[in-house]
Amino acid sequence: MASRAYSIPNLLTYARIVAVPLIVLCFFIEGRLESSDFARWTALVLFAVASITDYLDGYLARIWNQTSNIGRMLDPIADKLLVASVLLLMAADGTIAGWTIWAAIIILCREILVSGLREYLADLKVSVPVTRIAKWKTAIQMFAIAFLLAGPAGDQVLPYTTEIGITLLWIAAAITMYTGYDYFRVGLKHIVDE
Repeated sequence: MASRAYSIPNLLTYARIVAVPLIVLCFFIEGRLESSDFARWTALVLFAVASITDYLDGYLARIWNQTSNIGRMLDPIADKLLVASVLLLMAADGTIAGWTIWAAIIILCREILVSGLREYLADLKVSVPVTRIAKWKTAIQMFAIAFLLAGPAGDQVLPYTTEIGITLLWIAAAITMYTGYDYFRVGLKHIVDE
C-alpha cells in the first residue's frame, strides 16, 4: 500500500499539486499581484510541466500496472486545482476580463458539477468513463491557459497570444458545456432509477 502511494505516477500527481501554489507565487514575488514578463514565463514553464504530468501519471500507472486508489482520487483533484487556480489568477490580473469571465465560470462550474456527480455515482458503484471529446476539451483548455499565462509577455513574441488564449478558452467552454451535458445525461439515468 505504502509503495503504491510513492510510485512514480503518484509522485507526478503530487508534483502537479505542488505546482499550483508555485504558479500563483510567480505573480506575487513582490508581495502584490504583479504580472511581469519574468513571472509569466516562469508560471508558463511550471504550468507546462504540470500539464505534461497530467498525461504521464495516468499513462505510466497503466503501462506499469501501478494504479492505486490514492492516484485515482488525487489525479482529478490535482487537475481541477491547477485549472481553477490559474483561471482565478488570470481573472485577478485582468488577463481574463469582461465577457470572457463567463468562459472561465462555465469551465469551473462544469468541473465542480461533474466531480459531484462522479462522487455520487461512485457511491452507487457506477463508473462514468472519460470520453474522447472530454480529453480534447482538457487539451484545448490547457493550451488556452498556457496562452493566457504567457499573455502580454507572449504578445511581444507572438502577436495576439492573449487573443488566441481567449479564443481557445471559449472553445473549451463550449466543449465543456457539451461534455457536462453528456455526463449528466448518463448520470441522470442512475439518479432517476435510484
